[in-house]
Amino acid sequence: MMNAGIERISFYTSRYALDLKTLAEARGVEWDKYRLGLGQEVMAVPPPDEDIVTMGASAAKPILDELGCEGIDLLLFATESSIDQSKSAGLFVHGLLGLPSRCRVVELKQACYSATLALRMACLSVAANPRSKALVIAADVARYELRGPAEPTQGCGAVAMLVTANPAILALDEACGLHAQDVMDFWRPNYRDEAVVDGKASTRIYLHSLQQAWQHYREQTGRHLLDFSRCCYHSPFTNMACKAHKTLLKEEGIEDKDEEHIECQVGESLRYNRIIGNTYSASLYICLASLLDHASDGLDNQAVSFFSYGSGCMGEFFSGRNIEGYRQALYTAQHRDIIAHRTLLTVQQYEDIYNLTIPRDGWDYTFSQYRTGPYRLSGISGHKRRYEAVS
Repeated sequence: MMNAGIERISFYTSRYALDLKTLAEARGVEWDKYRLGLGQEVMAVPPPDEDIVTMGASAAKPILDELGCEGIDLLLFATESSIDQSKSAGLFVHGLLGLPSRCRVVELKQACYSATLALRMACLSVAANPRSKALVIAADVARYELRGPAEPTQGCGAVAMLVTANPAILALDEACGLHAQDVMDFWRPNYRDEAVVDGKASTRIYLHSLQQAWQHYREQTGRHLLDFSRCCYHSPFTNMACKAHKTLLKEEGIEDKDEEHIECQVGESLRYNRIIGNTYSASLYICLASLLDHASDGLDNQAVSFFSYGSGCMGEFFSGRNIEGYRQALYTAQHRDIIAHRTLLTVQQYEDIYNLTIPRDGWDYTFSQYRTGPYRLSGISGHKRRYEAVS
């Protein structure tokens, strides 16, 4: 049995946010359409000098500040908001964080699923060489058209996970259930900054993929849904996770569970996503961070299930076991501090930031400094992105 898993998990999100009640008033829609219909209350907004690199590096910094970078020989960067058609975003992060030169670095893409593949690959790597460590980073900016139906589900954020052979937080189980299918429910062509989404089709395919992956997992393990203390789902919006859990309860022939039961198994994992928004590849693991930070009772030695979904589509159902004493390895106070000290924007400020797109001619540009984490995008020169540490 593989014992590899998550030694540390840290997330970062923008220091700017938009209250969706304010957006609802500006768009002339009922606040409950966002709050109750989607389950969203606030969305994170990235300033022009933050991107997946700065957010990813900011997410990883607390881990390296605590444990150092010795032994890290693999950096896997998962994203669907890539900044370069050739160079991995992970190599920019590698430089900012000062990681060892004897290190494999690669960027992975498959919509919101790629961080799960990265985590699995990292676990296999450290299981084969128990003295090594791997750093998995997932970072994304969810961007849709202004005033479009998906606008209130936007968000941004990053998760960093240090993976070791004898983890302090969560050990990953070997078994997993898979489902792959070529569909067009969500995509972003190279010539667009905004994603294209068929909302109804995406919801339907997400649930179908969940059912198929769950069946595959059950065939291998014989487990039932109620064998898990908590369940985490990819959350493009928080009510999607609740709908997913209800779908599996129905699959199991358990339709008598009330909202209190669903809140108990799923609710704690959704608290951060509800006030950050969609973070694509980072979403599932921000759910995990939320669960670990908010669990009302200790999850020591408890089984947790996960469903990872990437539009297009790729689904995976898997599980893990929380390690006894895991709470001592969390960054709960730092996570809550980031959320508590965000600057709330007006709708006009949000739209102004939205419209400040990065020039594409590759000439020399210097970007104004906003509130960011420890790193920022300072400008572009000769088609080269310039990053710097924030003093």
